[in-house]
Amino acid sequence: MGKVTISLDADLAIEAMLLSGTKSPQEAVELLVHDYLATRRRTEARTGDASDAERLRRPDAIAEEG
Repeated sequence: MGKVTISLDADLAIEAMLLSGTKSPQEAVELLVHDYLATRRRTEARTGDASDAERLRRPDAIAEEG
């Protein structure tokens, strides 16, 4: 897998390290991104995504004639 280098503000890197409980900014960002992606997948599995909107849309009410 390829590597990407990203520059972060020092305060942001420290905050990420504190939130993730790591000693390395690299590990902190990796953990936070992995967690974000996993949470997104779980949310989509529970709520669906944009393509589900058509399936869940209610049919237009049919006017009764009489």
